[in-house]
This record gives sequence, structure tokens and C-alpha cells, in this order.
Amino acid sequence: MTEKDIVVLGIESSCDETSVAVVKNGREVLSNVIDTQIKIHEQFGGVVPEIASRNHIEAISRVAKTALEEANMKLEDVDLIAPTYGPGLVGALLVGVSYGRGLAYALNKPLVGVNHLEGHIAANYITHPDLEPPFLCMLTSGGNTQIVYVKNYCDMEVLGRTRDDAIGEAFDKVARVVGLDYPGGPKVDKLAKTGTPNIKLPKTHFENSLDFSFSGIKTAVININHNTKDINKADLCASFEKTVTEVLIENVQKAIEQTGIKSLAIAGGVSANSYIRSEILKLQNDDLKVYMPDLKLCTDNAAMIGSAGYYNFINGKRDELDLNAVPNLKL
Repeated sequence: MTEKDIVVLGIESSCDETSVAVVKNGREVLSNVIDTQIKIHEQFGGVVPEIASRNHIEAISRVAKTALEEANMKLEDVDLIAPTYGPGLVGALLVGVSYGRGLAYALNKPLVGVNHLEGHIAANYITHPDLEPPFLCMLTSGGNTQIVYVKNYCDMEVLGRTRDDAIGEAFDKVARVVGLDYPGGPKVDKLAKTGTPNIKLPKTHFENSLDFSFSGIKTAVININHNTKDINKADLCASFEKTVTEVLIENVQKAIEQTGIKSLAIAGGVSANSYIRSEILKLQNDDLKVYMPDLKLCTDNAAMIGSAGYYNFINGKRDELDLNAVPNLKL
């Protein structure tokens, strides 16, 4: 390695994925190991925080060992330890933060806590080596729906956010209503492909604001499902998916007009939705470039955390060994 190379060990444990990755210079992924708990939580219809924490504890050392082996590196070769410290489930976060603090102490390496939301945005840097700020990012996940103005790698402004349900939360609730198993988002996406979006659903808009609201459409879907005999579930899912996507795109277009920014990225777990991806891609033209992370980088993973950790590090961020989990951390 040359002197300029910085190797980051990224650690992600904010929800139900235990992941460790080795990332070089913020863009080159040497390994990205993900141990998912989806099968464990399926039987409960959602993530059980205590069970998630316990499984993180059991998995994290093994996952880290595998990540280093795949990268053909030893712990001593790592320059920086970067765990997610929020937002997320407090017990789950503490497993990754504690593991990261322990490594930083034992190896005498710098420690940089990473905002999980910054990690999702950074997934685009891995997929697109040419992407540099400034750009707009449509961040959609189980816990967040935000339009973010990425001014620089570590300087971001939230232009609009949800005032109630996050879009991923709405997808999961709709899935439960129509009888689909956890995780609901991908299953709604799959069923919607076989349906026709022929059911009119409400959209909520706020005057002079880029904020979102998804509780009204979620309630409408619940009422239609309960009160309509022999409702076609595929049509209902297709109509829901189409309507929430239109809301996303309408606000994103307003943000583009307001800022004049000509680059748009998407990020977060819901950015893996095939319909949302295809509709956002239609916005691309001679004036606007659209960026999307690889599907495997949309959901929670440590490579994106390693990338965000790198940019925080080179911009001077350092954390002490008393770094703690912040479950409601904001951008």
C-alpha cells in the first residue's frame, strides 16, 4: 500500500444485519460481509430488538474475522475503525459501537462513529466513482424519508422529511394489511408487478414545504382493504406503490427547481424497490444525472459505513473511546 491509502474497518449493527467491511479510500470495497437475521424475525412479523441484539453479539466476531480474511488483511493493516452509532435500535447499535471501541483501544487506532443515514448516502460513492458533491439525495428507508442536499462529504442539509410514517414503515404496514409476511417492502413490490394501479388513493402535500406524509395513504389502503369485498390485493399494492412514488418524485422535482442542482442520488432500503428505481430513472435527461447504489448496497451493510467513515476521517472527525449509541440520531 502507498502512504495515501486509508483502510477502514466499517461495522454496521443498527437493526437486524450484522455487517463488517474493509474499504480502501472510501470507494474500493475489499470485503463486505453481511449476516442477516431476516429468517429469525420472520416468525414475529418484524424485528424484535432484544433478539436482534443477542444475535449481533453472537455474530460480530465471526463476521469481522470473515471480512478480514476475504480482504486478505490482518487487523493491524486497518487504519481506522468506523462503527455505526445511530440512528437505530439502541441495543443493536451498542453491540457494534462496543466492538468498535474495543478494537480501537486494543489496536491503538482512530475511532470514527458513523451516522447510519450518511452511510446510506455514501453507498452511491462505492457504486459511482465519478459522483462527488454537491448533489441531492432522496433517502428512503424503514425509518426515514428525507430529501438531503449533500453540499459536501460531511456537510448536509435536510430539505424535506416525513412528518409521520417513513415510506418503508408504510410499505410494511400495507404488507401486513394485505396478508404479506415480513419483510413487507419487497413482497409488496413483487405483488404490485402482477396488479394494475387502478385504485385512487390520497396524496398529502404541504404548502411551501418539501415534507412528506404517508399516514393518510396508509389509512386509506387499510380502509379500502377492510371495506371492499373481494378487493384485488395486487391492484391495491400497485396503486399504493404508484401513489407514494408520485409523491416522492413531485417533491424531488421541486427540490431540483429550488436548488438548481443537476445531480440526484437515491439511497436507503426502499431505494431497492424496482418501481421507484424505474420511475426515478425516467427523470434523467441532458440536464439531470441520476445515481443509484447497487441493489446489495441499498439495504444495511458495512461497506457504506466504511465509505462514510473514511470521508469523516479525512475531514478531521475523531471520536473518543466513550463513543455511545444515539438511537434517534439525525442528519
